Amino acid sequence: MKIIRIFYILLPLWALILALLVGAILIAVGGANPIQAYYELFKGAFFDYWGLSETLVKTSPILLASLAVILPLRLGLLNIGAEGQIYMGGLCSAMAALLLPDMPIFLHIIVAVGAGAIGGGVWGLIPGYLKAYHGINEVIVTILMNFIAINLVSYVTSGPMMQEGAPYPYTEEIKQELLMPIIMPMTDAHIGAVIGLILAVVMFVVLKYTTLGFSLEATGKNPEAAKYAGINVKSRVVAVMFVAGAIGGLAGTFEILGLKYRLYHHFSNGYGFDGIVAAFMATINPIIAPISAFFLSGLKAGALTMQRSLGIEATVIEAIQGIVIIFVAASYGFKFNAEKWLRIVSRRKKLDNEVGDTFKKNKGDVS
Repeated sequence: MKIIRIFYILLPLWALILALLVGAILIAVGGANPIQAYYELFKGAFFDYWGLSETLVKTSPILLASLAVILPLRLGLLNIGAEGQIYMGGLCSAMAALLLPDMPIFLHIIVAVGAGAIGGGVWGLIPGYLKAYHGINEVIVTILMNFIAINLVSYVTSGPMMQEGAPYPYTEEIKQELLMPIIMPMTDAHIGAVIGLILAVVMFVVLKYTTLGFSLEATGKNPEAAKYAGINVKSRVVAVMFVAGAIGGLAGTFEILGLKYRLYHHFSNGYGFDGIVAAFMATINPIIAPISAFFLSGLKAGALTMQRSLGIEATVIEAIQGIVIIFVAASYGFKFNAEKWLRIVSRRKKLDNEVGDTFKKNKGDVS
């Protein structure tokens, strides 16, 4: 029974392996060697200095976005709005960095990062409030708010804050002193991935070992029982969605202060949606989220190496990424049912005993 339970726990891993096998067929159909292709992909993503730096750059927003999805899921809420929260975090941090008057650098960094977190938090708080006090579905609200945030950033970068004479919608460059520290010299890999890892550990500890985490788990599993136990369910919903939005806002903040150095039109490459995939690949466990986000980021970074080395079409690479997402998502449709497997195991033991008794009886008759 324990082996069966472990098998179900590792279903996302089996789904991932199966997806890569299907991807190998696509690569072979495209005329390339699948083994060589995957070698180039993983070498370029994880075992090359520059490729690893690119993987870490992508890990930062994907990991933070996945945490912004995992936290509300513990409360039974699905936050599809991480993409919008990324945009609002980037917008607010850029405004704080570019528009506020001069102040001590350390204070300015705190204000810029805090502004990004608050901007994303408010963008998460709105659907949380509507869900808690008006019963409006958070999935619909967060999806729609993504488009509002994206278009709001487009308006700001092409209008009020657009750099004069810029050929593309973007703002003035943020001054050097406010940028995130680099963790790999001569690359774009900044400290965002490290902060995301720290937040993942903190979230895991809070959810698993504190009374707050227990109350969130209880509320997610049975809101009515949680109310009866004295838990303020509505305030929990609003607070969790605010914190989740703030984490998503940090993803956007680190993209602007750590990588882009200015606010761009469409500066996020769909990282909020990648975060949803990473969250489910991690089985909604914050301590596994860094691994799933790192792997998903590696797929994206290594795909460029695979394309350059073997000339594989970009559409094949995108298809492989899509297959991984579909297979991993489908794996969650299979749940471990202890009662069902106990019945199966007990029937098997009963059958084995009956067969064994019959064999012994027949053996005795022969002798």
